[in-house]
Amino acid sequence: MFFSTAHFSFTTAFFLSGLAFAKLILLALEKGPLFPVPPNLLQFICVACFPIKLQKNPSPENHNNLPKWVFPVKVFIFGALLLKVYDYKQYLPQNFLLALYSLHIYLELEISLTLIKFLVALTLGCDLAPQFNEPYLATSLHDFWGHRWNLMISEILRLSVYLPIRKWRVKSSEWDSLLGIFATFLVSGAAHEFLYFYLMREKPSWEVSWFFVLHGFCTAAEVAVRRKTKLVQRWPLNPSVSRLLTVGFVFLTGVWLFSPQLIRNGLMERFTNEDLIFIEFFKRKLVILVGFFYKS
Repeated sequence: MFFSTAHFSFTTAFFLSGLAFAKLILLALEKGPLFPVPPNLLQFICVACFPIKLQKNPSPENHNNLPKWVFPVKVFIFGALLLKVYDYKQYLPQNFLLALYSLHIYLELEISLTLIKFLVALTLGCDLAPQFNEPYLATSLHDFWGHRWNLMISEILRLSVYLPIRKWRVKSSEWDSLLGIFATFLVSGAAHEFLYFYLMREKPSWEVSWFFVLHGFCTAAEVAVRRKTKLVQRWPLNPSVSRLLTVGFVFLTGVWLFSPQLIRNGLMERFTNEDLIFIEFFKRKLVILVGFFYKS
């Protein structure tokens, strides 16, 4: 489907072609976010079509209890600072601009998915599982991809790729687990290639696939080292150091392999322009609303 805006194209590809399709297949196998089936049709449609999951057994200890002001700060950084910096992008170094685009992708994803979660939870009157768990606090690649980044996608890939490969034999081995990790990243890379093609209608450059191949290999190697050696137990890294290494690796490889294709084909520029238009529209409506209440 051809939409006039990049955001609509991304929404249909991510929500419907990707997530909803995978959720329905998993439902047929009695797995995934739609199983057991939600109690009413509205919940079923919302869970199927949005990147959300009903919170069955909340476990606060699994998520960081950060102050409530953290999310407004992220919105402020995105809307009041990051988008304004683009006004001076012709004066910025290319590498710095690539870094800004990586930050843009993270903030826009987390803010938009959090707002969707809030609105759907308000509509359905039920608790929903969070989609992000402060990925910048990850202490390892396994922690980043498995427990903090885009948790809905992580669960679907775990159920549809990782677990079947890990348990394909009666007596599974450590190699099956490592193969499952690597295969999960290969599938994710292929899905991102399809998404890139859908959004840009350009011949694949395979950079994003290599990004996930690299992270699949490194994550599997990291897990193997942790399980097979006692180095980590004997000389554990300071959490601040491990966070810096983990986030730094994700950030640098993202700038190297994930972002360039988005920039070359003008997709990031389309996203930023649409974001600026939305922010200006929101500001005008907010001014009108404040003026209305002030006069009242």
